[in-house]
Formats: sequence, structure tokens, C-alpha cells
Amino acid sequence: MAIPAFKEWAIIVDALLSGEQIIDVRKGGLREEGRHFGVQARRFWLYPTYLHQRADLVKPAYRHALDRILEEAPPDDLVRVPGWAEVVGVATLTEPDQLAALDSKFIWTLDYADARLKWKKRDPLWVLALRVHCLDEPVEVPFDEAYAGCTSWVDPFGLAADPEALAASPALTDEAFEARLKFLADSLPTPLEEPAEV
Repeated sequence: MAIPAFKEWAIIVDALLSGEQIIDVRKGGLREEGRHFGVQARRFWLYPTYLHQRADLVKPAYRHALDRILEEAPPDDLVRVPGWAEVVGVATLTEPDQLAALDSKFIWTLDYADARLKWKKRDPLWVLALRVHCLDEPVEVPFDEAYAGCTSWVDPFGLAADPEALAASPALTDEAFEARLKFLADSLPTPLEEPAEV
């Protein structure tokens, strides 16, 4: 069965692929299925998006990367998929101090991450712990209007049903990933849980 693609800012996908962070924090987009975020699959393609990302919303050390990412962006009629991820655990946050404890684990400014937390106040902020793999050769597929809009997930679009069929390397060694995962778990208010797919 084909796996979905997960949309995120290109600069965040770049940080995941380079091992700068192993998490994503989400509440979902305006067009989210069921109006709430959920993990649709344990394994998914990483779909970089270029709308809405701004240099002032990431920490100063990462702002220089945005120019490079925008220069390397594919034409509007193509989607370039550079890797895939597997969800190894999830947690939810509801309080600003819980999010502040994770500040060193993502490249967003804490103010921007806090804005994500405060949006749709009744919904928790999801923390996804991700084991990320970089494709040796990114895959390009034609853009389709069905992929547009503020939603986290899009249906498969001509990619391999199993990402392990393509040559790839993990963003971090097993040892480095396990150390980062423990560091993350120690900073969360509750233990990481197995994701329940929707």
C-alpha cells in the first residue's frame, strides 16, 4: 500500500535531513481532514513546501540556509521529494513551559513555536519524533492541484510504495539518533507513545 507525503516548510525538511532536529511540532493546517491533526501513517515521504516560511521565524543560526533553500527550489510545476521519515514516538503539549523545555530541539524561534501552540487552543500541539532518511537521489514528480492548500498530508503521487526500495541513508547514525531521542524524551512532560494512525 502506498504511503502518504507529509508537507512541511522546506527549511524544516532541510533541518530534519541534516540531523539538526529529529522532531516536528504540528497542529495541522486549515484544510486538515476532520479539522484536527492526526498521524496518518508511521512512515511517510517528506514534501518540502515554500509558502509562508520566513527567516525571522527560525533561529538566527539557521536563517542563512533559507536563501540557499529558495535558490534550490524546484519549479512550481514539480515537487522534489528528498527523503522519508518514520514516526518513532509522539507526545502532545498544552502548556508554554512544556514547549519551552524543547526549545533547543528545533530551529523555529520559540515565539513562533509558541504561536503554533496557541493556535486552535482546544487542540494540543503534537510532537513527532522522527527517524529520517535522505534519498541518494531526490525524486521529482509533477505538481498537482490536489497537493495545494494548508493540509499536512497528501495522497501518494507516483512515488514508490515502499521508500526502502530506494537508496537512502539515515540522517543520523543509530547511536546519535538514540542519544538525541533520549534527550528529547527527558525533556517531555509525558513519555513518548506509539502513534495511533488515523
